[in-house]
Amino acid sequence: MIPATDVSLKELNTFGIDVKAKRFIVATQTEQLLNLLKEYRDDTLFFLGGGSNMLLTKDIEALVIQLAIKGKKILREDDDFAWVEAQVGENWHEFVLWTLEHDLGGLENLSLIPGQVGTTPIQNIGAYGVEIKDQMVECVALRIKDLELVTFSNKQCAFDYRESVFKNELKDQYIVLSVVFKLTKGKHNLKIEYGAIQSELDKNKITHPTIQDVSKAVIAIRESKLPNPKEIGNSGSFFKNPIISTAQFNKLQATYPEIPSYRINDELVKVPAGWLIEQAGFKGKRFGDAGVHSKQALVLVNYGKATGLEIAQLASTIQKAIFEKFNIKISAEVNIF
Repeated sequence: MIPATDVSLKELNTFGIDVKAKRFIVATQTEQLLNLLKEYRDDTLFFLGGGSNMLLTKDIEALVIQLAIKGKKILREDDDFAWVEAQVGENWHEFVLWTLEHDLGGLENLSLIPGQVGTTPIQNIGAYGVEIKDQMVECVALRIKDLELVTFSNKQCAFDYRESVFKNELKDQYIVLSVVFKLTKGKHNLKIEYGAIQSELDKNKITHPTIQDVSKAVIAIRESKLPNPKEIGNSGSFFKNPIISTAQFNKLQATYPEIPSYRINDELVKVPAGWLIEQAGFKGKRFGDAGVHSKQALVLVNYGKATGLEIAQLASTIQKAIFEKFNIKISAEVNIF
């Protein structure tokens, strides 16, 4: 297969950054991907999924391989659970909707998160009290150096808040090809106490919600707060919510009594990065075509012609301001290239 040359990636990353891939090729089958890795084993490679958790700051000199391998199915089921497998290239939100159509519960709180299935265990995506680690059984990943397929259990993925073994010890060593989830049948464990889910259900006078109702509530909340990448370039939450010591939080609370928090344990507290950014005066601010969203300060946006570097510089400015004002370091959730 011969790669295309000088391909714009503007439509393939949710920030809408107009950078080029010097060489670009799409893999739609696992066998095709294996052949590409054999043929270009000596090349520097760049793997592209849904382009939803990345900020591109320059043209990509490496060979860009877009992972577009699709497929989803119920592997097995019993009276209470179904084990469902999805391939790397499946659109995440469409996959969630598919599980809901089959009345399978567990992923409804993760509705409308952009991206593909293959990146979900890498990032351990999460929202409204649910993370991938809560439902994932295992994933199959391709070891790049020898093209061996390796199955990782939930425990072997070493999940943490927006972290996994694939972002740390095994970074750039594997390609996640498929993910298996264990989902509920009938007796669903709804999580509606997070964020505004309960109030959204109340607003619609839903007293006995289904998993479909919870998904619709999550979608409504996200659409009310987060910009559509098709309309304004963005990658969702740009920063992780920082985790600080209880002692540091108590000092902050003395100065800022209204500071929101999520207690992790007796020693650690999670503080919303969006609140910190808003308090530092960045919410809704625009710097050329790079800016901070007016409804959610956690989201950096491209109003049209911002470069990746301009957005990265804005992120750095925000990080410095937060540290100076609160003595808290906030780190990017988005991968910057």
